[in-house]
Amino acid sequence: MKLIVAGVLCISLLLLVLVVFKKRLGLGWLTVFGSHLALSALAIYIVNFSGLSAETYIPLNPMTVGTVMVLGVPGVALLLGLKLTLI
Repeated sequence: MKLIVAGVLCISLLLLVLVVFKKRLGLGWLTVFGSHLALSALAIYIVNFSGLSAETYIPLNPMTVGTVMVLGVPGVALLLGLKLTLI
């Protein structure tokens, strides 16, 4: 089973590299991705420790950071709203 998972991972990595270099994207997209990742984690960190909402805490995990990366600041508001509504 581990061999199959490793094979799928290798094939996926190879296809991703092929797409990046075939489309001539270069490595500039890594800078944009990294900056969005850092800024979204910083936004969640600021909301957690600023005291704006004392009863809520948004964990820093890949799902929450990914949500904020895609949606931006409204993503933080969405996560706060879900946390207040569901808990």
